[in-house]
Amino acid sequence: MRILIVEDEPKMASVLRRGMEGAGLTVDVASTGGDAIWMAGSTPYDALVLDVMLPDVDGFEVCRRIRADGMWAPILMLTARDSIEDRVTGLDRGADDYLLKPFAFDELLARLRALLRRGARERPVLLEIGSLRLNPATREVSRGSEPIALSRKEYALLEAMMRRPGEVLTRGELLEVAWDHAYENRSNVIDVYMRYLRAKIDRPFGVATLLTVRGHGYRLCSDG
Repeated sequence: MRILIVEDEPKMASVLRRGMEGAGLTVDVASTGGDAIWMAGSTPYDALVLDVMLPDVDGFEVCRRIRADGMWAPILMLTARDSIEDRVTGLDRGADDYLLKPFAFDELLARLRALLRRGARERPVLLEIGSLRLNPATREVSRGSEPIALSRKEYALLEAMMRRPGEVLTRGELLEVAWDHAYENRSNVIDVYMRYLRAKIDRPFGVATLLTVRGHGYRLCSDG
């Protein structure tokens, strides 16, 4: 098994390398985000151990770029930043697991072995409904050749609908996609966000693909 460690602190990188080699793994080390992106694209690694704080490109962006380039080996992110937002960002960018510094090496190795057993994830397929396209790897949306900028919640709602084309999704189902169970404003928030989506994916292109099914919810259909 070949592992890429992305860590700019020489002492930490050395400790991780020695420990992993002692566990029978083959290890390469990158000290910058730029090197990590290049190395991940040129070598078939079985997993990456990726620090968030890097001197050039941070670990979140490294993760996003290598996923966008089609590298789907498991990624274990390391960080000293203990916040839910950081963890969510890492997982949203394509990381598979998250370990807070300081950590016990045995725990890191156990998590790494679990990821190696799981293996690489399948590359997300491009979602297309007529001229509307959504790339789960890069989180990019377009209609034809025109890119469409969406907020995080708008994107989550659109992706859910594009994964079930033509089906009616209830307001309750859509609410669970982008809001947690504690969210209290359950009255018309979905209707508001569907208006936002129509204004971005339909109206500028003279199409009507996001349809209201009265008494039930919403469905997305093809414009072709």
